Amino acid sequence: MYAVKAIYDGVNFKPRQPISVIGKYEVAITFLEPVKEGVISDEQSKKRPLSELRGFMKGNVWMADDFNAPLEGMREYME
Repeated sequence: MYAVKAIYDGVNFKPRQPISVIGKYEVAITFLEPVKEGVISDEQSKKRPLSELRGFMKGNVWMADDFNAPLEGMREYME
């Protein structure tokens, strides 16, 4: 199953990102909301200054204490 965002103009669907599938697929289309003229695209809206992004995941990320420890199964390749 794939989820693809697209713009529908009453005749055509224009994907907002490249689609790399081969063959024919049955699709189910859900209309989310009308697109207003002059509204910036999803890609443009995701571009925020780095200062806004710093710390936005604070408290949500966990890393094991032994993160950098050698993996037992890889020991023979690391010597």
